[in-house]
Amino acid sequence: MEVKVLDINGKETGRTVTLSDSVFAIEPNNHAVYLDVKQYLANQRQGTHKAKERAEVTGSTRKIKKQKGTGTARAGSVKNPLFKGGGTVFGPRPRNYSFKLNKNLKRLARKSALSIKANESNLTVVEDFTFEAPNTKNFINVLKALGLENKKSLFVLGDTNKNVYLSSRNLKASNVVTTSELNTYAILNANNLVLLEGSLEGIQENLSK
Repeated sequence: MEVKVLDINGKETGRTVTLSDSVFAIEPNNHAVYLDVKQYLANQRQGTHKAKERAEVTGSTRKIKKQKGTGTARAGSVKNPLFKGGGTVFGPRPRNYSFKLNKNLKRLARKSALSIKANESNLTVVEDFTFEAPNTKNFINVLKALGLENKKSLFVLGDTNKNVYLSSRNLKASNVVTTSELNTYAILNANNLVLLEGSLEGIQENLSK
């Protein structure tokens, strides 16, 4: 699969790169994508929710009224879940929402996500670039040149580039990651995927195993 390489001004450099069909042109496995995205979102949950149950609510344990003769239902405690301020019945408890997936399935999910972006022509390859210092305006100029100013974009770097990352951090619609941080959710959550030349070898090596 041949893709033209652009510069940060959005112009063709006259060069092309070959993307591996085994990574960028497979038949997407929707169920693998679903499971990987589900796991990612589950791992974001803190699971610290908690409601006090009957045994944990502060209150007296004395019987608040006699058993019979009141004309109302019997009641034995102010902590009764039916009363205001009483305990919660089967309330939420702290728990861990994470679950495991095997590496081959996660690898298949990422390849499927990349193939979806390539098939939809929402994948762009840009030559490696950097900034002398963190500068959000410079990053916005790159987005404008690539036609991504008002779109959600994901930039994938080959190695950590602090200046590029810090330049994009204030922009909600843009995200910058390295090849080791690339995940299925991030790929699908972006309207456009921008791969820097230096990231291609790492992506294809990691997903071709």
